[in-house]
Amino acid sequence: MSLNPLNAISPIDGRYFETLKPLSAFFSEYGLIRYRVRIEVQYLLALGEVLPDVGAFTADQRKKLEEIHTQFSEDDARRIKEIEKTTNHDVKAVEYFVKEKLDALGLQKVREFVHFGLTSQDVNNTAIPLSLREFMEAEYLPLLDNVLATLDQYAQQWHDVPMLARTHGQPASPTRLGKEIHVFTVRLRNQLTLLKSVPYSAKFGGATGNMNAHFVAYPSVDWHNFSEKFCATLGLTRSFPTTQIEHYDNLAALFDGLRRINTILIDLSRDIWQYISMEYFKQKIREGEVGSSAMPHKVNPIDFENAEGNFGVANAVFEHLAAKLPISRLQRDLTDSTVLRNIGVPLAHSYLAFRSLLKGFGKIELNRVAIDADLEQNWAVVAEAIQTILRTENYPNPYEALKKLTRKNEKVTRDTIAHFIDTLDVSDAVKERLRSITPFTYTGK
Repeated sequence: MSLNPLNAISPIDGRYFETLKPLSAFFSEYGLIRYRVRIEVQYLLALGEVLPDVGAFTADQRKKLEEIHTQFSEDDARRIKEIEKTTNHDVKAVEYFVKEKLDALGLQKVREFVHFGLTSQDVNNTAIPLSLREFMEAEYLPLLDNVLATLDQYAQQWHDVPMLARTHGQPASPTRLGKEIHVFTVRLRNQLTLLKSVPYSAKFGGATGNMNAHFVAYPSVDWHNFSEKFCATLGLTRSFPTTQIEHYDNLAALFDGLRRINTILIDLSRDIWQYISMEYFKQKIREGEVGSSAMPHKVNPIDFENAEGNFGVANAVFEHLAAKLPISRLQRDLTDSTVLRNIGVPLAHSYLAFRSLLKGFGKIELNRVAIDADLEQNWAVVAEAIQTILRTENYPNPYEALKKLTRKNEKVTRDTIAHFIDTLDVSDAVKERLRSITPFTYTGK
């Protein structure tokens, strides 16, 4: 059986593959191999700048060397996998592949400087954060910005829409719909600021982090300075000191930041779902779309449900990544290796959830009739306003008076409030002020 979207085990590579194609270049096996090749080539070029035994490459040689990764193909990846069948080591297979390319270019004299002094984690712990950084910049952040722009648009559009608030599920002091959306944009932007402050860290230090092989071969070279500059050319921050591997503390912080963003959006998804169930929003009906296989009338809020579900799956994996990766026995164990291969999984589910949110927001329409009806049915919520003004008038026991009025078994209506105000022993001016308060106007600032 050949692998295709119908028989893929994961929905990422099956049902949702078309949606998630942009992630393949960063997190697939092909993508990881391509980034490893890129590191090996860029490292060789950097060695040419500091080691006379390598020598600076000509412009034409640099161009051809860089084409090894810029024009990297699936056939190249398959060649590396073929070599790996012999080496049983994925990074060593990359090294041999690059050496084959050097031989083809007539650069045999520098072939032994490929992977010079490195351990596999020097390649992995630069290739992976590099792929992650480039994915974040190319795909994740623009998509999150799109979500934020959509929320900003609705926050502005619904800025003046009064809405009944609910605390503990019960009617509470009215709010404005736009403000409630704005709460989420502020929360998201605060977390985005924190997310962007986390550096993308790389480990580049040889077998146990001390650059032993580098210094024994060329003791006069400042290899630590070389490594810092090399990582910086990739847009990465070098971690030092380290063991054989990156300690992943910043990667864990990044995953925790991504998880917090997802959690905020789960909160948003559930709120919008609830507003739809309360009929505050209607959903646009698409021709031919089926809401239920049994109930023809249904139009389900599936986009917000899909978003919530995918954010939840993403967070479960992010939590494991953040908790596991910073832990490694002594100078290194291999548990990080298989775990790192799953970085794309939570990012894929987050990406899916973003797309579902955007699709869902594109289908909802404000139902002002339902929102206004809910306000009209809950005149008891102005009790807070009335008792607060009565406090300023030194009226005796205003809280208790409103409590007695609103906790009867009778429905509190516009007329109930009007009658109560008429019976108050306050000036006509105060009564007029109290009469101006309605569930539609008592929304604060």
